[in-house]
Amino acid sequence: MTSSNAPSILMQIQPTIQQFARMLSSVLQLEVEIVDNTLCRVAGTGAYGKSLGRKLSKNSRLLCYIIETKKEKVVTHSRFDPLCTDCSHKENCKEKAFLGTPVIYQDQCVGVISLVALTCEQQERINDNIQAFSDYVRHISSIFVARLLQDQAGSDNIQKLFTTMIENMDQGVLVVGRDQKVICANQVALKIMGATHNNIMGKSIHFSPLTFEGNFRHGHMQHVISIEDKKELIIGQLHAVQDQWLFLMAFHQSHSSTDLNHVQEGPQIEAMVGECPPMRQLKTLMSRVAPSPSSVMIAGESGTGKEVVARAIHKLSDRRDQPFIAINCAAIPEQLLESELFGYVKGAFTGALANGKTGLIQAANHGTLFLDEIGDMQLSLQAKLLRTIESREIQPVGASHPLPVDIRIISATNQNLEQLISNGKFREDLYYRLNVIPLNLPPLRERQEDIELLIHYFLHLHTRRLNLVYPGVAPDVIAFLKEYQWPGNIRELSNLIEYLVNVVPSGSVIDISLLPPNLVSSRRVAEAQLPGSSTTSEDESVTVLEEMERQMIRGALSRNSNKKQAADELGIGIATLYRKIKKYEMANL
Repeated sequence: MTSSNAPSILMQIQPTIQQFARMLSSVLQLEVEIVDNTLCRVAGTGAYGKSLGRKLSKNSRLLCYIIETKKEKVVTHSRFDPLCTDCSHKENCKEKAFLGTPVIYQDQCVGVISLVALTCEQQERINDNIQAFSDYVRHISSIFVARLLQDQAGSDNIQKLFTTMIENMDQGVLVVGRDQKVICANQVALKIMGATHNNIMGKSIHFSPLTFEGNFRHGHMQHVISIEDKKELIIGQLHAVQDQWLFLMAFHQSHSSTDLNHVQEGPQIEAMVGECPPMRQLKTLMSRVAPSPSSVMIAGESGTGKEVVARAIHKLSDRRDQPFIAINCAAIPEQLLESELFGYVKGAFTGALANGKTGLIQAANHGTLFLDEIGDMQLSLQAKLLRTIESREIQPVGASHPLPVDIRIISATNQNLEQLISNGKFREDLYYRLNVIPLNLPPLRERQEDIELLIHYFLHLHTRRLNLVYPGVAPDVIAFLKEYQWPGNIRELSNLIEYLVNVVPSGSVIDISLLPPNLVSSRRVAEAQLPGSSTTSEDESVTVLEEMERQMIRGALSRNSNKKQAADELGIGIATLYRKIKKYEMANL
């Protein structure tokens, strides 16, 4: 074999470099590709783990540039870089961002370490950490050369490399073995956890996520981390890496005042975020009544999450694999609600579908029917619904024979049904049929200790959904939001957090200046109403609040193409919006 065909200096230690590539990918959560100076692929992860030992195509312009210039190359939006102009594979390129660093040995470029983004999340990760990743890979590259190229004992040094990589990261990192014992913890992690090297290494550790939504499996989550009798609430991502676990802590942590000793008590119910005593009692009661076929009525203010509770009960029940049908009794016009609920047969009325229509009650057969805003149902329909509950049959409009149905009814209301009964607007017999198991959902202003958990829950939800970077939250913002009265409850908080993740500079902390003006001004109005805080009369304060509300509704209606979108922006239900429009005589908007 001639010297020109001899393996390159990197290819000679290829197995060790492949281990290095996998570890680098795990730590940075990006794809890694390592080539030598002949464009031979030495190591890689994901799609770049194929064709090892083979020379890459002539389209590798970015790699060629780095080898020739011995300079780093960053591309934040692939295909738009000048080096990509004449690439024949440009239109089919799956790379979204790229950071390449030369490996310098004896003043020669012997190869390139590339960090590659193939997803929007990875692209955001590179774009937001260009300098940090650049410095990190350059530093690791120098260690890489010193420890692997000058001393090819490789197998003894790979763990040292891994440890050095983690120690040089700006975010907290824990490495946990298959036996659930801590193998490695960097200084940042120790600081976040308030621990020392001696009281954490080799100790058993347990991770318990506070949320169970599928879309959080690979994103930031709140974890209760237990080591012996100590518990910490840490935000981070848990990744399986071969036979180990890697826990990457978020750059911005929030030190919660939540009593973690109660977090794992009682049932953990998906999407039911909250550990205050009323929420723990509610979750316990839900888990008890879920298997029953009895009707449930959920009472709570608009925006408290009544449908979330209904869906959770359905998922906990024996009907979980059957349909869950939800209908808002206030959002469907009276003349259509009957046909929507009970369906109709062919030719039942003018304009009916040729083949008739299956009603929602029948569609929910063997499952759960959720009737939201039940207090807005007309008396004539209440009577028909009562017959359905008692006979377990429905009769579609125009049908001559009833159809048997097996459904569980969960209803919800934000109104005082007892008052409606007294006013003759709701049937007492139907009320008792629906209110077999009453559940009361507390308003958000009575769940102050859950505010911080919910803030981070919605931060995770909206940053993942919008492909944005997870931000931090300043302590004064959390304190402010804990004192706010939340007239729109959970829905209002969710909308606020979605707004904030859109306006906060990427990778920054949400501070008080980013809060929308209407939120701050409404807080001031509320404070002005406290005894002794102002000479403003009660009537004048109400007028100020009503004018603010009128302006907020007018603005939302002008910004959105329909009232449903406007209601969502305002954090209220569509029925509430219609009542406000009528109150302020804004029907022409």
